[in-house]
Amino acid sequence: MPTASEPALSVRQVLGLERVLAGEPEVVAGASQLDRPVRWVHVAEAADVGVMLSGGEMVLTTGVLLAGDVEAQAEYIRSLHRAEAAAVVLGLGRAFPATPDVMRRAAERCGLPMVVLHRPFPFAELTEEVQSRLVQRKFAAVSLSEAVRTALTGLITAGAPLQRLLDEVAGHSACPVVVTNLAHRVLATAGERSAVDDVLRDWERIARQAGGSEGDGWVRAELGGRGERWGRIVLCGYRGDGATGRLLADRAAEALVLHRMLGGPAPSWEEQSAQGLLTDLVSGVVPARQLLPRARAAGLPVNRRTFVPLVVRDGEPAQLDRVLRLLGMPGLVAELADGATAVLLSLARDQDAEALATHFATRWRTESGEHKTVVAAADPRTVWDDVPAGLREAQHVADAVATTPTELDLPVVVRLRDVHLRGLIRLLRDDPHVQSFAERELDGLLCGDGTAEQELLPVLRTYLATGRNKSRTAQLHHVSRPALYRRLEAIEARLGVDLDDFEQAASVHIALLAHDAQQG
Repeated sequence: MPTASEPALSVRQVLGLERVLAGEPEVVAGASQLDRPVRWVHVAEAADVGVMLSGGEMVLTTGVLLAGDVEAQAEYIRSLHRAEAAAVVLGLGRAFPATPDVMRRAAERCGLPMVVLHRPFPFAELTEEVQSRLVQRKFAAVSLSEAVRTALTGLITAGAPLQRLLDEVAGHSACPVVVTNLAHRVLATAGERSAVDDVLRDWERIARQAGGSEGDGWVRAELGGRGERWGRIVLCGYRGDGATGRLLADRAAEALVLHRMLGGPAPSWEEQSAQGLLTDLVSGVVPARQLLPRARAAGLPVNRRTFVPLVVRDGEPAQLDRVLRLLGMPGLVAELADGATAVLLSLARDQDAEALATHFATRWRTESGEHKTVVAAADPRTVWDDVPAGLREAQHVADAVATTPTELDLPVVVRLRDVHLRGLIRLLRDDPHVQSFAERELDGLLCGDGTAEQELLPVLRTYLATGRNKSRTAQLHHVSRPALYRRLEAIEARLGVDLDDFEQAASVHIALLAHDAQQG
């Protein structure tokens, strides 16, 4: 007898078989239950057939032993219901030339599908047909299960990322695949983009409304290990056989648990989810409007909010995320390229965005011990479509801050208005004319054996950054005033300029900012 986990045909599918249609089937009771799974077909004339069943059977009978005994007829139906039979099919003939009303009413009360065949029908043909199809389905499901397991194991062995595994699952299931944590927050998705967006558009309501049921093709498998659950994978709208869908989900869950166990120090799935979303926002490849369902499904409040894009150089994502949680601020944290970490705050419209950004940055500096590291910020955005430009602005400010001498005092949160000329030069650093200008202006210090570049360039950088303050420069470089004068004279001689002349000093300063920006 097949187990409950094996692929099945529904009562409706069995009744639609060509051989069955030849018997002119008529559903006389339980029409609302025709999607019940049929896992076996059993031909039985015994009045106590219920004790021989284990559930899911379609029972075929002529009722020859029930004719004339209405109590036996009613009990027959009740026993099938207690045994959780899928349906009963009664062949009309000598015992019952017409539908027995007692059996019909009992089946209707129990919700048991009852079908009568108006034409003589060899039960052996139906049994053979259904059993053959069930075996084929079972073989196909097992083959698919093994194919999926082999493919996923190969990907894990090759060190493939989570997204690659989910793409493989989506390819086999032909429907959107979603991985969530226990709070229904989406960690990763796969499948056709438009179909995934349809699922995510109202994700929280859909996920909670669907609950633990697997109706409408929603197939779930729990993720966890060592007695602890930490997420689930969901096949959304799977159109194949329900049991095959559960096999697919189970194979996928096994692979994801193994992938997580072998992941080592790699970013968590929550971090990867935020990283993918923020990276797509920064790149601008995907329109912000299309990323809105992903942001909402990831748990970021997006309706009537103020968004504050932040970027921290060399900030530890885990520490930044921890501070967000400590302060109870909704937001996403993700590591971007070049050692930058982006933080996207989502604040209520009536909150002071700049004050809260400063509060967050101050708390992070205290928690991390990075008292000199600054947080770059863009101006607050109240429209989601403006968030990508805000993230790029914050990244630009962070790049400009990276070339600012550490000795200079900067606010805890640095904005575009704080980087002045340095920010403009950072934007123009890749222009060939600017590159040529920087090389020409600084040639006297950049050419040679490198000694001047190592010893004199830092002095020039500090001198110009402090507004040509000789006392401050000497103090920061721990040299005497006479020693500083000698170095400044050497710089002027090598460059052929007079640093006391404002225009010449400004020209050298711009060239030095461009050089530093180009060097990163």
